[in-house]
Amino acid sequence: MTTATVTIRAALPGDAVAIARIYNEGIEDRIATFETRLRTPGDIEARIAGGERLLVAERSGAVVGFAGWAPYSDREAYAGVGNYTVYVARGARGARVGSALMREVVAEAETAGLWKLLSIILATNEASIALARRHGFREVGRHRRHGKLDGEWRDAVLVELSLGAAAE
Repeated sequence: MTTATVTIRAALPGDAVAIARIYNEGIEDRIATFETRLRTPGDIEARIAGGERLLVAERSGAVVGFAGWAPYSDREAYAGVGNYTVYVARGARGARVGSALMREVVAEAETAGLWKLLSIILATNEASIALARRHGFREVGRHRRHGKLDGEWRDAVLVELSLGAAAE
């Protein structure tokens, strides 16, 4: 899929350096995750080799974002529920890269037979919450003091989108 100058494609092992860099920006900026351990390209290569479906957004030959979804739970009852993630490089934020990735993640999840996508977003991450809303996700609730980041309690917002027959 191509949107303006952004192309969305499946991540390849060779994208691991760029994906790790973008993920680490999200960790360092303290806006996208409770994670604090920086990731290595080897960490990302293992995820790709393990079958995790990741997508990348490419602009002018450079990876400027990535997204994907993973099973919400290994319990059979939740087999149709996925937890999505979207990360955009600092220099590409605000340029609709996240929207292009989100459209593709939702489409892939629906094609895979999922009936719901969800995410837990740091309450201070207004851009990610707005992205979810723009793509039809609804805010289900807020986890108060969901985790600590740099010693401070942070709230998280739970968003969900019903897919396929569940959306009817």
